[in-house]
Amino acid sequence: MLRDLPDIDIDFKDRTQILEYIPGTPARLDTDKRHNTGVYFTDVPVASDGLATIYHKQADQMGYFKLDLLNVGVYNQVKNEVHLVELMTAEPPWSKLWEDQEYCSQLSHIGNHYELICSMKPDSIPRMAMFLAVMRPGKAHLRNKSWEEIGKTVWDRQVDGYTFRKSHAVAYAHLVVVHMNLVNFA
Repeated sequence: MLRDLPDIDIDFKDRTQILEYIPGTPARLDTDKRHNTGVYFTDVPVASDGLATIYHKQADQMGYFKLDLLNVGVYNQVKNEVHLVELMTAEPPWSKLWEDQEYCSQLSHIGNHYELICSMKPDSIPRMAMFLAVMRPGKAHLRNKSWEEIGKTVWDRQVDGYTFRKSHAVAYAHLVVVHMNLVNFA
């Protein structure tokens, strides 16, 4: 049975806390190592090492549903849900990204891409999402194009190389905004 299962990532300040309450089976990489984030919460065959017996890509094709539980260190600085909403909704200092390399270098997901930030100048959540997408190899050909041109094909999935789904890119764009505001208000 071949299925097109969704790829669901859930961000946590500390993923071990949820795994204490809801135990799951860690996914297996094709290197026979534990998947860094993937966990099955449904019945999946388990090997003696405690990992799923089936490599995660094969398990996906067989219909086993995996969640990726991610540790996101930025959330350690968020006080509570109200604080998070404030950080998400405050307009960040977009121009500071390309005007202040030290500021940019501190930020999750984009800190090592200062030159590309300077040339593309993402200045909104939709543009930051597209920026995050073109950082990936599958969409690298769109780097330094106009935002209008990027927007025409950036979310197409039929490409060679690693790409971001739009849902992931938008979520990470929000995380960048939260981090920008944390650093800016510190």
